[in-house]
Amino acid sequence: MIGKSSLIKPRLQVESELAPSRTASVLAKAVRAALSYGLLLGLVAIALILASVSPTFLTRTNLLNVALQASVVAVMAFGETFVILTAGIDLSVGSVLGLTGVVMASTTNHFGTPLGILTGLALGAMLGTVSGLFITQAKMAPFIATLAMLAIGRGLTYVFTNGQPILVHSPTFNFFGQGSVVDVPVPVILMFAIFAVCWVILTQTRFGRYVLAIGGNPEVTRLSGIPIRRYVTMVYALTGLLAAVGGLILTARLGTGDPNGGIGYELDVIAAVVIGGTSLAGGRGSVFRTLLGALIMAVVANGLVLLNVNPFWSQAVRGCIILVAVLADSVQRKSWYE
Repeated sequence: MIGKSSLIKPRLQVESELAPSRTASVLAKAVRAALSYGLLLGLVAIALILASVSPTFLTRTNLLNVALQASVVAVMAFGETFVILTAGIDLSVGSVLGLTGVVMASTTNHFGTPLGILTGLALGAMLGTVSGLFITQAKMAPFIATLAMLAIGRGLTYVFTNGQPILVHSPTFNFFGQGSVVDVPVPVILMFAIFAVCWVILTQTRFGRYVLAIGGNPEVTRLSGIPIRRYVTMVYALTGLLAAVGGLILTARLGTGDPNGGIGYELDVIAAVVIGGTSLAGGRGSVFRTLLGALIMAVVANGLVLLNVNPFWSQAVRGCIILVAVLADSVQRKSWYE
């Protein structure tokens, strides 16, 4: 007959063996929660710190200014998010912004605002499509294909304008950058509207699911019968289209088609996506976190101005934020907490 002690002992051993696994599970959930909400908490923490040292930070005017400053980068970053989710990269967005901006300015002056805007948007989508075709059909690396488009786009911009800015004479066109609705700047409204559309596309449509699948496991996606080339080309077309929207906003804000517009913006756009936690390996990310990344960059830049910090520090601070974001992504992909 088996005694009670012989039954209790194995039970105690089992419970003692399960305890570490339960602790590890709790720690894993805590780490995932921190990584999931850390970006939002970080934005709130930065805002609270700046509010404590600068009484003007939390004023309505300044907060709208922060959103306005983030609008162009955020809009382009939404498109870049789709590209990076497929494990690609698009370095041409700044040049596409510049070229479409001057084309819109010139076309608007000659043929009116509707045709000017449609021409610029179509040109942006076309340039993105060309990049996508080089990547999918010519088998070029995304870095090389879009780097070439960066140079081509900037060169065409200077050729088209002869290096001179183009003044926009249409108040209707300039409304998209200088106007407001219920005291909210139009660029901010456009930013949140485009965010909502991109969020729906990525999370609620077949296109969004395929984009995540292509970046997560392209071989399985291919074997499933999904036309990867078509969807990757569409992703780059979308990025070009949103770069053109950025060109519309920037040109309308300045009231001028600037041939130097968008120089260096590709770095800000990629930084916003990376800070937002989208994995450079593809398959994981969200446009909401990209929006937070763009806002964090704008808040930090605004805070440095309010605190009268040397503007040259902004680049260094941005670099530190990017390093922290990439480190968080690396930690999240480790299996030590699973």
